[in-house]
Amino acid sequence: MSVNAEVAHTARVWDYWLGGREHYLVDRQVGDQVRGMYPQIPQVARADREFLVRAVRFLAEGAGVRQFLDIGTGLPTAQNTHEVAQGAAPDARVVYVDNDPLVLAHARALLVGGPEGATDYVEADVREPEAVLSGAAKTLDLGRPVAVMLLGVLNFVLDTNEAVRVVDRLLEAVPPGSYLVLTHPTLELGGEANAAAMGFWNAHASPPITARSRSEVSRLLHRVELLPPGLVPCTHWRPAGEPDRAVAQFGAVGRKP
Repeated sequence: MSVNAEVAHTARVWDYWLGGREHYLVDRQVGDQVRGMYPQIPQVARADREFLVRAVRFLAEGAGVRQFLDIGTGLPTAQNTHEVAQGAAPDARVVYVDNDPLVLAHARALLVGGPEGATDYVEADVREPEAVLSGAAKTLDLGRPVAVMLLGVLNFVLDTNEAVRVVDRLLEAVPPGSYLVLTHPTLELGGEANAAAMGFWNAHASPPITARSRSEVSRLLHRVELLPPGLVPCTHWRPAGEPDRAVAQFGAVGRKP
């Protein structure tokens, strides 16, 4: 699969919003247009990454989780999952999953774990959970608890019933005591202005994206028991101090009973 530099792609545009360097002119053009329509989008990108750090650190330090399955990895940036997890627990094992060739190339070069743990990369699509699980099983012991991480990726599964089936299958494959970590964009929480930006994105970039309501996101979480504070703006999930302003991105962590 080759890299298409003529069509903006979510991993590269996200990298642009986060201040990275792995993007093309078309990604910057589309990213600037979306930001002009929805100026909060860089804050959403940063809030999503900060949520990841807090959630992974909590699971590794406070919940004793030693296995992480990060689906929809995106391009490497600061404080990636394995860095946070292995910083807290050097023996943590992390598998990254993505289907973008540019992400694959950078992940193989940069997402390298410490000697006590393990870090691997699986090229697969979230819509194909059997391929995800088969690849992950080469590094993770799926008979022991796993943190299944789906940050900003189920919004690319446009049909909600299909998205629910994907989450259900992933959770079926891991034992009780496993966790689901999820973020998802919404037009609630002050995100109404994002509707036009999403429409522009779907017309000019790939892959297409959808927002979901609180009730729709709750369906994705029906197999887990949510940890406090529940399904909230991701900036409000266990911040270190006073929470930042709410962004139009839900965040939640749940435990499989």
